[in-house]
Amino acid sequence: MSWQSIRIETERLILRPTLAEDFEGWAALMADEENSRHIGGPQPRAVAWRGFLTMAGAWAIQGFGMFSVIEKSSGRWIGRLGPWQPEGWPGTEVGWGLLRDTWGKGYAPEGAIAAIHWAFDTLGWAEVIHTIAPDNTASQVVARKLGSTPRGPGKLPEPFQNIAVDIWGQTREEWRRRHA
Repeated sequence: MSWQSIRIETERLILRPTLAEDFEGWAALMADEENSRHIGGPQPRAVAWRGFLTMAGAWAIQGFGMFSVIEKSSGRWIGRLGPWQPEGWPGTEVGWGLLRDTWGKGYAPEGAIAAIHWAFDTLGWAEVIHTIAPDNTASQVVARKLGSTPRGPGKLPEPFQNIAVDIWGQTREEWRRRHA
């Protein structure tokens, strides 16, 4: 199966690789200070474009990247979510970043559950981590809902080496015991 044809559906979401048409939503996500606070901070459109192309390139080179999250009821791009492992990253991560007007609807855990299943079953990952800022209580709640537990402080590669993160995670076996 080609990565371009990957499509995962949950009750309320469609997860698929990055497409050019997703950029307006991506730019909005990265321009909003509260939305982007824990995913690199606010970015001007030109910088957001480069990050957007990085995610598209991850799909082309690695065969995976964070999925574009499409809300089924509206057809709208509402965020990015899924597997992520750039050079020097502290592990095989499933992360999330959603537009603020979708927060509190349960979309992050719903999409992350599907993405974690896909990472374990399709990519063959042995564990999943989440790099979460110590003050990002909302993402800590999502990680707990997924069954992940804190593993201690982590270190991100340059240029993010000075950003404090805690590593949360679980093994494939732990996941399968909870989500059989």
